[in-house]
Amino acid sequence: MISWIQRNFQRHFRAIFVLILGGTILSFIFTIGATPGIGRGDSSRTRPQPFFSYNLASPDDRNHIFGDAKLSVYLRYHVPVNDVARLEPYAFERTASLALADQLHIPAPSEDILAGYIKTMGAFANANGEFDPTLYNSFRETQALSGFDSPATAADVSRVLIDDWRAEQVRKLLGGPGYVLPGDIKIQLARNDTQWTLAVASADYTKYAPTLAPNLAEITKFFDANPAHYQVPDHVSVDYIAFLAADFVPQVNVTDAEVRGYYDANPARFPQPAASKPLAKPTPDIDFAVVRPQVEAALKLERAQNLAAQAASDIALALYNEKIDGVTPQLDAFLAEHHLAIKSLAPFAADAPPAELGGSPEVATEAFRLGKDHFFSDAIATPAGSVILLWKETIPAYTPLLSEVQTKVTADYNEDLKHKLFIDELGKTIHDRLATRLKAGETFDKAVAAANVIATLTPTAGVQLEVKTFPPFTQRQPPKDLAKGIRDSLDHLETGNVSDLIFSDNKGWFVYVVAKKGPDLTEANPQFASVRDKLAPMVANATLDVSLREIITKEQKKSASADTP
Repeated sequence: MISWIQRNFQRHFRAIFVLILGGTILSFIFTIGATPGIGRGDSSRTRPQPFFSYNLASPDDRNHIFGDAKLSVYLRYHVPVNDVARLEPYAFERTASLALADQLHIPAPSEDILAGYIKTMGAFANANGEFDPTLYNSFRETQALSGFDSPATAADVSRVLIDDWRAEQVRKLLGGPGYVLPGDIKIQLARNDTQWTLAVASADYTKYAPTLAPNLAEITKFFDANPAHYQVPDHVSVDYIAFLAADFVPQVNVTDAEVRGYYDANPARFPQPAASKPLAKPTPDIDFAVVRPQVEAALKLERAQNLAAQAASDIALALYNEKIDGVTPQLDAFLAEHHLAIKSLAPFAADAPPAELGGSPEVATEAFRLGKDHFFSDAIATPAGSVILLWKETIPAYTPLLSEVQTKVTADYNEDLKHKLFIDELGKTIHDRLATRLKAGETFDKAVAAANVIATLTPTAGVQLEVKTFPPFTQRQPPKDLAKGIRDSLDHLETGNVSDLIFSDNKGWFVYVVAKKGPDLTEANPQFASVRDKLAPMVANATLDVSLREIITKEQKKSASADTP
């Protein structure tokens, strides 16, 4: 393990450390005496939001927190996360963990430990999830992380890896050993290893067709009781300026070495095409030659997307510098000067991003941040490139009149009534008949057959029960065709009893427990220790989550206190 990674990492560790140190010194120099930069507002008038050693009201601090968290996720899982809302919990937990690491004086890992830690990163793993020296070597030679959508140098990666390792040490301390009570182990053992023998009767909900004829008063009452269900949510109307990556592709030039390096870093993205005749014995060179056009096109498009993002950012900055704050002649002149055109979008809700922009949640999030005092957005990445949104109107939520949605309300009321009849009336009728006959000594099959004889009577509405038996099984290895609703209800069932109706998978299930045999719950059972070992990390993680939430909440209260006059 150490031979390759140590040799390469140690050789470059000092250089990486110098880069980190140099970046820190430069940041320190430029921070002293720094004047407010360009942005949405004057930072000198922004109320600080302290969060450990950071100020969440500072764009630089927020970019540092979220940028490092984003890079951390990418290194660990090789998955980019661009949605700030999804990234925020992890970013805050990571920041809190590092603050505790500083308080506890947890040092940086040794070179040997860090070398081993690198081998666990998904960004340097092959398709089988194993560490691939080629991928790491490509990163080391280019000094940039391939596939990551933001610039990430070797110094960035080293800093984030060191911080992640230190944060993990804190998480281990907070989580503790994960002590599990014997009673919890017994409960889990009983749930996993109790042996069940079942007979099940099912009624198909989709075939249940009771006669329903609601009057207007019933529909109105249902509508008045559920206004939120029919409320039309806030909508926003925006125009946008598009910067298509395809338009920037002609500006991109790539070398053969860059194309090959891109392929070596992303081989799984470029599978070999199906061939009618077997190709020559595959080698990395042959595989690359077959898909080279696709690799070059993908690399050019990725770089073109970066150019589109930069162009959009430049225009957003120009809009700010020109102090353009609405649809005015000044905006028309600006667009003409930069040879830009705006396009319109139909009003959309926060949970229904426009399909024209790839259905991007980030587009919807940014659109709802706009208004009279915030006319245009920053550059927003989309599948096709980048866009700048221009606010037109925010349409408040409202509850429509019944006449506008009566068809939907009537359908919802009928479905609600049908569901209640199926569970409450049909379910109770069938359950009572089955229970009575079982108590009289009939077998389950005969009891079901008798219930089917009366199926033409109200309220069964012609529903026929179908019987299925399940031979002995445990929850560790349940039958594949056993409905999840039945599995979740087993803990409450006893031998010789039939359950109330269990609604699952559009069917009503009546479960008859033919036999139930519990497992050995003593420590002599080999599974006792196995269950304890599996529960321990779960308990530790739960303890960790609670502890971190408490720490973060306490820290966030400082911001609330600072905001209080």
